[in-house]
Amino acid sequence: MTDEIRGVPRGEATVPLSVLDLATVGAGDTPADALRTSTELARRAEQWGYHRFWVAEHHGMPSVASSSPAVIIAHLGANTSTIRLGSGGVMLPNHAPLVVAEQFGTLHALHPGRIDLGLGRAPGTDQATARALRREATPDADDFPRQLTDLIGFLDDAHPAGSPYERIRAVPGEASAPGSGRPPIWLLGSSGFSARLSGLLGLPFAFAHHFSAANTVPALDLYRSSFRPSAVLDRPYAMIGVGAVAADTAHEARRRALTGALGMLRLRRGQPAPLPTPEEAEAHPYSEVERGFVEDWLSNVVHGDPATVRAGLEALRERTGADELMITTSVHGGPARLRSYELIAEAFGMLRERGPERAIA
Repeated sequence: MTDEIRGVPRGEATVPLSVLDLATVGAGDTPADALRTSTELARRAEQWGYHRFWVAEHHGMPSVASSSPAVIIAHLGANTSTIRLGSGGVMLPNHAPLVVAEQFGTLHALHPGRIDLGLGRAPGTDQATARALRREATPDADDFPRQLTDLIGFLDDAHPAGSPYERIRAVPGEASAPGSGRPPIWLLGSSGFSARLSGLLGLPFAFAHHFSAANTVPALDLYRSSFRPSAVLDRPYAMIGVGAVAADTAHEARRRALTGALGMLRLRRGQPAPLPTPEEAEAHPYSEVERGFVEDWLSNVVHGDPATVRAGLEALRERTGADELMITTSVHGGPARLRSYELIAEAFGMLRERGPERAIA
């Protein structure tokens, strides 16, 4: 198993902890504010001992400013020095495989040994926006395996015999920098399709537990049972994305988590908007059906005081057998997001040798 994939626990953490960031835009803030917070969060996450920092591709969502992962990763790389950076993920059907190979070949050249390429097959948006992105009448996620084969061919400079791309080179890439290798590829998923494909290809797999919790264990079981050793991995390596919110008290953690739940409710109802404030979320006139949705959503967000969140994350890891946990925190306001990740790191003993000067008010 390569060092680029294997996590290295810090402090007392029983499993590597990482960050999935959506550059969340809250009510009263701008996308520029959100991106500044993401930059600060990446700096702090590196200081606090998180293993990776990934950004997700979404389009047309007022609450999400991470529409261009490669651009954000380049900026984060210039503002950090050791933490692994990657996409969680690039939605491959939205892009020409050669473009993705060139973008991540460039990132790998700028920040060698620090870049991960996580790939998804969903559009990351509504179908109308997907058509605008792809310039196709009927975007087809079922073409993903062919697109993945083309992308790997460009990254490795090794297209299958008979490929129309045999003479095409990705620059920067392996052909332009022999021996430099390439960013590790991860497949992302929320169902069994990518789980099985990851296993068959011997790739690491990241599952979106934070919005598909009922499918987590079946998908991981499928990944492990399908796994075939490869040049990348000699055994399965599974990471799960998990929603988590820590605060100084359980009451405050629920209050903050409620903003993300209401934001998701509005998105599911076709009314996307910047993430509401805690006051707005508490005052919302929830119907019985809406209240049921919110409570169900919150049941899959590990939230509470730091000790409670640590216990919840450890229990989830034990139940799923995940090799790594990637935490995503959907709350209103940059300070609340930063504080949540700091408290989680502290709860896992990752701050013990870093001193009080790292703390955030």
